[in-house]
Amino acid sequence: MPYTPPELQNLSLADIAALAQQRKLPPVAQWNPEHSSDSKMQILSDGRWFHDGGEIKRASMVRAFSSLLRKDSDGYWLVTPYEKQSIIVEDTPFVAVELNSEGSGEDRTIFMRLNVDEIVVIGPQNAIFMRPSSEGDHIPYIEVRNGLMAKCARAVAYDLYEIAIEESETDDIGLWSGGSYFSLNNS
Repeated sequence: MPYTPPELQNLSLADIAALAQQRKLPPVAQWNPEHSSDSKMQILSDGRWFHDGGEIKRASMVRAFSSLLRKDSDGYWLVTPYEKQSIIVEDTPFVAVELNSEGSGEDRTIFMRLNVDEIVVIGPQNAIFMRPSSEGDHIPYIEVRNGLMAKCARAVAYDLYEIAIEESETDDIGLWSGGSYFSLNNS
């Protein structure tokens, strides 16, 4: 039976936190293989993965590859203990596709599910920041891990703005999560 990711709105805060903790990722930041090559892979700005021109449609394959991603000063890599392979990333390797929020104001916690079914808890380690798009507007992005980022899908960005506008009492449109404040202004 294929893996079906849980929908965040159907889970409690404790359930979501447990899911985020369960994901054990390989220690790619600690691996320094001598051999390197080209993976012939590319991640498009909409989060789709391609190998040698063909789209990788098996979600389990994309999840597996995403766990091996690392960003270094010389680009993006798929890393194992024995080899690292370059990978082209158009914008960011991940897209935040679902949002759940519990609490309000300074007591709010926001969770996002990425297109690779990874759960990210927004807070000091996984900040929200704004970045200009090619169309000239600004889009919310989140820090995922070790320099890897996720762009918020349009629906997730709208959800963030809805929360921020509802709770903002000043000209600074922003919101709280995990004890940290994140401005959604375009600067």
